[in-house]
Amino acid sequence: MRWFHIAVIVLFAAAIVIFVVQNFGIVTMTFMGFSARAPLALLVAIVYVLGMATGGALWSLLRRSFEGSRLSGRA
Repeated sequence: MRWFHIAVIVLFAAAIVIFVVQNFGIVTMTFMGFSARAPLALLVAIVYVLGMATGGALWSLLRRSFEGSRLSGRA
């Protein structure tokens, strides 16, 4: 099973490297008057990390809220 996990990670890493190599062109991103020029692969990575951070924070908040409501219901 360990070899399967390693193979999946290697395939995922290879797909990321291929994506970065093929999408290294400069693009312009505009948001609310702010404009940035950067490689597409870099912008995708930044958006992914921001999504991970906000999604993780939301998941944590919901879990804590659910556990808190469950504990207050027992009293």
